[in-house]
Amino acid sequence: MFFLTVLLFSHLQISQQIQKTTANGKEMLSNPRLIPVQGTLNVMMNQNVSLSCHSDSGTPPVRYTLFKHNQKISTLNRPDLTPGLFNLTINSASDMGEYKCKAENNISGGGKYSNSLNFTLKEPISKPMLSSPTSQAKEGQNVTLSCLSENGSLPITYTFFKGRQSISPPVKMQKREAAVIFLFMNSSSDFGTYKCRAENSFRNNTKYSNSFNFTLAEERSLSQPLIISLGLILLLFIIGFALSIPFFIIPSYKAKKFKSTRSSTGFTSTTNAEEPEDYVIYTEIEPVKPEEEYVNFSVIRREDEKEKAACATVYSKVFIRH
Repeated sequence: MFFLTVLLFSHLQISQQIQKTTANGKEMLSNPRLIPVQGTLNVMMNQNVSLSCHSDSGTPPVRYTLFKHNQKISTLNRPDLTPGLFNLTINSASDMGEYKCKAENNISGGGKYSNSLNFTLKEPISKPMLSSPTSQAKEGQNVTLSCLSENGSLPITYTFFKGRQSISPPVKMQKREAAVIFLFMNSSSDFGTYKCRAENSFRNNTKYSNSFNFTLAEERSLSQPLIISLGLILLLFIIGFALSIPFFIIPSYKAKKFKSTRSSTGFTSTTNAEEPEDYVIYTEIEPVKPEEEYVNFSVIRREDEKEKAACATVYSKVFIRH
């Protein structure tokens, strides 16, 4: 059994060696490795980057080809096994795609492909905005603070401060969302000025937010609701009085004025207390002329609206001595 295992292992090594070496003594290329020369895949807009494609073994010369999204973008020939260096400029977000390289020599076989690489666009952080649903709070109340940078490559790490003292561990956000912390306003010392800080992988680009102040909300006294209620009642009374003027006060004033005017022009009226208003008797006295010794007056009885009786008019003369 042991002999059979050794025999199989030896046969496998021989097969691999045959695959690497042709009858002419030429060796096929190993799978190339694609690496960023700058050591990182985090890049900035308009940045120049270099990619190295290298096969460790194989018979030269070697032809290296760089692909982006399976589309050929550049080819280099090397007379030996030195790496092929591809220089790129990151001009837009479309340059952030997947990169691969291919190594070929004069031996047929279609060449060998490398691993894939993806660049990450590194963008400076904008100044974060610190906010809260309320700026006033009472002792014993829970409040929240939110910190968000609208621009900057992810992830972004946020830290909250009160004055110059950190009040929270760093909060790393993988999405473009605000970091939120909850505060308990236990005493007056918890009120004051707060800030937050934002940072990402972009070097020397830490930004601090605006200042945010929590103030102590004033407690309302018991007399305030009563004063407000009395004020509203007084206001409603004034409005009601103003609205009643054209409907009640002005018509009453006009009626009194009209009655006074009728009496002064020679018209008088008498009303029987035992009869309704419809049975008023009016007496009209004509002005006396200087040359006459008599004056005419008429007695008119208003029509009874219920019985629809005709009005009776009586004319008389009264002798007047001068």
